[in-house]
Amino acid sequence: MFPFAVEIINFFPQYFPPLLAVVNLPPWLTPSHLIMVGLLVGFAIAHSGLAALRPWGESKIGARLYRVLFALVSIPFATVLIIYFFNHRYDGAVLWQIQDVSGVKTTVWILSAISFIFLYPATFNLLEIAAIQKPQVHLYESGIIRITRHPQMVGQVIWCIAHTIWLGTTFTIVTSLGLIGHHLFAVWHGDKRLTKRYGEAFLKVKERTSILPGLAIFDGRQTLQGKEFLKPAYVGVTAFTLLFWFIHPWLMTVTSRVNW
Repeated sequence: MFPFAVEIINFFPQYFPPLLAVVNLPPWLTPSHLIMVGLLVGFAIAHSGLAALRPWGESKIGARLYRVLFALVSIPFATVLIIYFFNHRYDGAVLWQIQDVSGVKTTVWILSAISFIFLYPATFNLLEIAAIQKPQVHLYESGIIRITRHPQMVGQVIWCIAHTIWLGTTFTIVTSLGLIGHHLFAVWHGDKRLTKRYGEAFLKVKERTSILPGLAIFDGRQTLQGKEFLKPAYVGVTAFTLLFWFIHPWLMTVTSRVNW
């Protein structure tokens, strides 16, 4: 899957200039915009496709091996996406530039930190993610799930808002719309898969939780329990966020050396 992602990157610069000669496209629409769209579509197909095939795949090769296969496809593809975004984040038109405005940097970092809390919720069993324990599909109704049934979608939206505010480029907007679109599809797709797997049990969980963050708490269906957030995974996410804050400049330098 990694070579496929790289092939997407190499395709558009070869064929995009002749297209520009025929079609009158705006000057800000650089090849990188379409490359990112291609990468996002490819990642969405690979990621959601493998999620849909999970029951069949686990029946053929087992849960642990299928988790390893999922990781071998998703992680390299996601790595290509991240590097390409870093290297082209200022492509296209700059619609606004407010990085020097007082409070903007702090706001962006706070939003980014919150987004990671949602993106990597502590309801996940870290040993299952690493396939040390047998990966299973769980029905959770605690912790961050009380806030939203789809924390990864909420985290991705917050991350996209933060980075779009900071960068203000058409490339970032295209990237954010693609990421949000994929996660909105994943909301529908995830609920569909859980309904098929758990039936009435999931429908009851669905009734007691909400997609919109805080709605189930606001209308009384859920009550936050602070002790449910005192888990090692949340400590790990907090530590990762702080580490990422420190290494962010170094990461920008390293990824810029990749000629994509």
